[in-house]
Amino acid sequence: MIENRPVLDFITYLVLILGIIIIAFPIWVMFVGASHDGIRMLQVPIPLLPGDQFFQNLKETLLGSGLEGTSTAPVWLMLLNSLAMALSISIGKIAISLLSAFAIVYFRFPFKMFFFWMIFITLMLPVEVRILPTFEVVADLGMLNSYVGLSIPLIASATATFMFRQMFMTIPDELLESARLDGAGPMKFFFDFLIPLSRTNIAALFVVLFIYGWNQYLWPLLITTDRSKYTIVMSIKQMIEAAEQTPEWHIIMMTSLLAMLPPILVVLTMQKLFVKGLIESEK
Repeated sequence: MIENRPVLDFITYLVLILGIIIIAFPIWVMFVGASHDGIRMLQVPIPLLPGDQFFQNLKETLLGSGLEGTSTAPVWLMLLNSLAMALSISIGKIAISLLSAFAIVYFRFPFKMFFFWMIFITLMLPVEVRILPTFEVVADLGMLNSYVGLSIPLIASATATFMFRQMFMTIPDELLESARLDGAGPMKFFFDFLIPLSRTNIAALFVVLFIYGWNQYLWPLLITTDRSKYTIVMSIKQMIEAAEQTPEWHIIMMTSLLAMLPPILVVLTMQKLFVKGLIESEK
């Protein structure tokens, strides 16, 4: 019999509500700041209720008319750059990881496990550790200020390869044998059997990798000098540190609000598959 403990329930809900308030309050302040003009945002205390300048600020931010002196591109262009980078990284990581895991599990070749552990060891070498040699390679290949340079060095993923390898190893050998009897070749087995069985894992990884690519700051800051290739995350910092100019906090708040929307939409759109991919395995 489960005891009814109203005090514990009250404490549980109280902690949850306090946690939500702590997380949501900065977002509310950002939304409020995006709805006021620049003069009001410089006054003390800061407003906590929405203003009437939201759509005006939205127009100025998207078109770039409110960004003079900040050395950044229009926000709509930065959003496209970040979207291109995030999609390239997430799709590229998933595609390469699926193929590498498929080769490691289902093909026999010399030093197979050696190559797998070489891939796995790269977990100890994040981009921040190898950033100088990576920059040298990208510069020598002429990929600075390009979408290719923004995404290619971040595409390889040992984590995703390991995850798909473990998932493929749980698939019964009888499925492979039946596919062979039906005349299915390796790639047909890969596309017709393994990909459908991995769709929840792919969805979960896509959400994580999209947010990872969207939030990249150091790498885009290092390889982009052309304003037309700036990403939204790196540009927010430049807006705050605009030389010889008071930060336009209403524009910065609106830019931050817009920068949050794509990851939120991805999470909400793929929420069911994301959760299912983390807690279940379809066989």
